[in-house]
Amino acid sequence: MTTQVREPARARAVLSTEDFRLLQEAVLFYLRAHEDAPGTAKFSNLYHRLGSATRR
Repeated sequence: MTTQVREPARARAVLSTEDFRLLQEAVLFYLRAHEDAPGTAKFSNLYHRLGSATRR
């Protein structure tokens, strides 16, 4: 009796490039609406990280 060894399934992307663009647009909308709010630096960093993800 032989045992078959199965290869692990390939990892699939959870988010598409279009999803990253939509998220980036939503974060930009938030940034513009809350320019003076504390914590916007974190959202600004997220915005830029999402932008770099769409250029890959």
